[in-house]
Amino acid sequence: MANVAVIGAQWGDEGKGKLVDWLSERADVIVRFQGGHNAGHTLVIDGTTYKLHALPSGVVRRGKLSIIGNGVVLDPWHLIREIEGLRGQGVDITPETLMIAENTPLILPFHGELDRARESQTSVARIGTTGRGIGPAYEDKVGRRVIRVADLADRRTLSLRVDRALTHHNALRSGLGLTAIDRDALIAELEAVAPQILPYAKPVWKELDQARRRGRRILFEGAQGALLDIDFGTYPYVTSSNVVAGQAATGSGMGPDAVDFVLGIVKAYTTRVGEGPFPTELDDADGARLGTRGHEFGTTTGRQRRCGWFDACLVRQTAAISGMHGIALTKLDVLDGFDRLRICVAYDLDGERLDHLPTASEAQARCVPIYEEMDGWSDSTRGARSWADLPAGAIKYVRRVEELIGCPVALLSTSPEREDTILVTDPFRD
Repeated sequence: MANVAVIGAQWGDEGKGKLVDWLSERADVIVRFQGGHNAGHTLVIDGTTYKLHALPSGVVRRGKLSIIGNGVVLDPWHLIREIEGLRGQGVDITPETLMIAENTPLILPFHGELDRARESQTSVARIGTTGRGIGPAYEDKVGRRVIRVADLADRRTLSLRVDRALTHHNALRSGLGLTAIDRDALIAELEAVAPQILPYAKPVWKELDQARRRGRRILFEGAQGALLDIDFGTYPYVTSSNVVAGQAATGSGMGPDAVDFVLGIVKAYTTRVGEGPFPTELDDADGARLGTRGHEFGTTTGRQRRCGWFDACLVRQTAAISGMHGIALTKLDVLDGFDRLRICVAYDLDGERLDHLPTASEAQARCVPIYEEMDGWSDSTRGARSWADLPAGAIKYVRRVEELIGCPVALLSTSPEREDTILVTDPFRD
């Protein structure tokens, strides 16, 4: 049996939550390996909607072990609220079903304050963050001044870590016109939350190594999308972590050979939240139709997503960088009823034809999509559970997507309901 890494192959919001939930039934362990509670996964199970931000999607499944890996940055107060909210929906979460890596960095209140203060500055270009402190927490991790889960267990260590962090942050806050952080109050807050977090803390790398040796199936769950990757995304309009599949190993404490199958989640059209280039964005009736039919509002922020035609260049690029073995194509039903569909197959950059998005942000902004047009279909694909249920035009569209991105469809999702999924290739089969 194979271990599977699931990543978003566009700018996020591809429908990872449903697919991870669908796959988690076949898995034994579900690992979240990067990002923070800026990500949002919506699951619809037996008519009940669950909205997750920090927790792995597997927590709503009985008998599964869910893990928050060291590649995540964790807001402990948000986590407690999210756990309590799910308990209110009848989901039992205990240290036997949820583990947090001891070396997971914490998001503290001043990280969010710094994030929002920067975004409010009009003298610099906005990135479009959620303002939840994810970026500043990753900065502190790299700057070796972050507080980690294990630090909560020892007052002396915690005090030293807080002093180191505040030496940096109070100087930074002074320059931004923010008041100094109350050291004693912060330590008191951390000591108060520690008993609620520490029972979940474990040497996750060891737990995963043992699980693998016992032949347990591991599902690695990414957040955001590969086009928001700190290295390979549309920089600087990106998230602050690596989102590509290689991070599954680093963000969980396993070797790179632990991932046997990389599944990219791909929406049948393209969306983006926040600032940054978007070559196929539509500001017309077709774009509004995609947004309305696709219910394109962010789970975390509620912000309306920008919508556009499918960009094969971008997905081909992320497929190569993440070594994707197959894709799960989602929201095909949103395209039902369009007379004509367009797929971006290349870009025109100042008269030169490109088959990939250039690295420089100014060049990205000047890329004009080159489209290939196809006939649409009038019959509904919503709820289809086999190829036989799909209109011929929809099958033709799917096959053309496969050709253009150089990666086969392993699963096809035709509604938010987990059962409305066509399985072509089982990622868990070696």
